Amino acid sequence: MSYTIPMGPYHPALEEPYKLDLVCEDETVRDAKLHIGFNFRGIEHLAETRNYIQIIPLLERVCGICSNIHTLSLCQSMEGLLELAPPPRALYIRVIMAELERLHSHVLWAGVAGKLIGFKTMFMKCFGVREQIMDILEAISGNRVNYAMNRIGGVNRDITDPETIRTMVDALEKEMVNTIIPVFTSSSTASSRCAGVGVLTREQAIAYGVVGPTARASGLEQDIRKAAPYAAYEEFDFKVPVETAGDVRARLLVRALEILESCSILRQALSKLPAGDICAEIEDIVFPTGTATSRVEAPRGEVMYSVSWEEDSDNPARVHVRTPTYANMPAVRQMVIGAQLGDTGLIQASIDPCYSCTDR
Repeated sequence: MSYTIPMGPYHPALEEPYKLDLVCEDETVRDAKLHIGFNFRGIEHLAETRNYIQIIPLLERVCGICSNIHTLSLCQSMEGLLELAPPPRALYIRVIMAELERLHSHVLWAGVAGKLIGFKTMFMKCFGVREQIMDILEAISGNRVNYAMNRIGGVNRDITDPETIRTMVDALEKEMVNTIIPVFTSSSTASSRCAGVGVLTREQAIAYGVVGPTARASGLEQDIRKAAPYAAYEEFDFKVPVETAGDVRARLLVRALEILESCSILRQALSKLPAGDICAEIEDIVFPTGTATSRVEAPRGEVMYSVSWEEDSDNPARVHVRTPTYANMPAVRQMVIGAQLGDTGLIQASIDPCYSCTDR
């Protein structure tokens, strides 16, 4: 006999409001149905009522964890319409901010995963490391959450003391290598809770069109930083971590390895930071009629912005955002089928869902 168990829209394992209706037999999940749209904010429509300066802080508030990546993609789209190229130093600073944000997001997720596995001490350890990353972001931008760094043609703030930031990054990497990553990768508790749980095969990942660490954990080597480099990413040497098991442990390992790659990118960027201006010289901005798109690799996967403008208009005609959680969430149904009911909270969390981004 089957029965339906609702998970959400408010539940201890859910960071934001959405709902999974789990169809179970005994303790085994046989099917699931996803419900989203509990917190729609109408940000894309509001963007049509703002000018090119006002929409940047508006879109920065799509998400508090990956706010910088949204303004980066938005500004790249508008620069595409204007055929405007930011100076090299600005591109490097954009990379530095993007990788610090990736570290912040991945370490935050590791803390949440630790809590769901039962590692309360690891949860506190991860959030302690997260504070160190936020200290770096605050040192650069003056802000801990919405950094207000990106603008059309470059960035708003310079990096004046790269050596201090490099020292902080080195200390952060040492903490990850010596403490957090070994616990998650070698602990018998973590392995028993994560290995073989919530499997998404390579074929299923392709069929569902998943992106980011979720895709790479299922054997798909796709990363916009490599496939379609933006900012200054083509000037850095880094690897794209890929695992093939497709389970919760693989998704954990991919993020852990990405943390190390982000530290490497940051060291390269800080060491080679070019001199010069941080923003292109702009007098009057007049947008032509047209549409431009931008794709970037957010911590959770590909973000795409499409910005349309009509000539002689102060406001965009359309701003459309495609976020990684929107692409990844349908695959959770496949992951939970056949799983134990007690594992479903961890399984859905393993894609690092962000419904601030999805319910715009």
